[in-house]
Amino acid sequence: MTAARPLIYSATWCGHCVRLKAQLDRAGIAYDELNVDEHPSVLPKLAELNGGEWIIPTVEFSDGTALVNPSADAVAERLQGPA
Repeated sequence: MTAARPLIYSATWCGHCVRLKAQLDRAGIAYDELNVDEHPSVLPKLAELNGGEWIIPTVEFSDGTALVNPSADAVAERLQGPA
């Protein structure tokens, strides 16, 4: 994850994850991805971001905040910062 690139916790079997990544790709929004099935060691961090739950997609931003199952518009708004 970089300041300009949020980190998406996802899995290949997750339809919501596939949808979000496709929307971000179409919008030209760069992101990093972490597949929770391939990297189960991140599950405690995912739970920390989600109040104890393993919910995907979760999008973590460089400031440590996160959105759970957001729309691409919500991710874009968060990346733009305050108006």
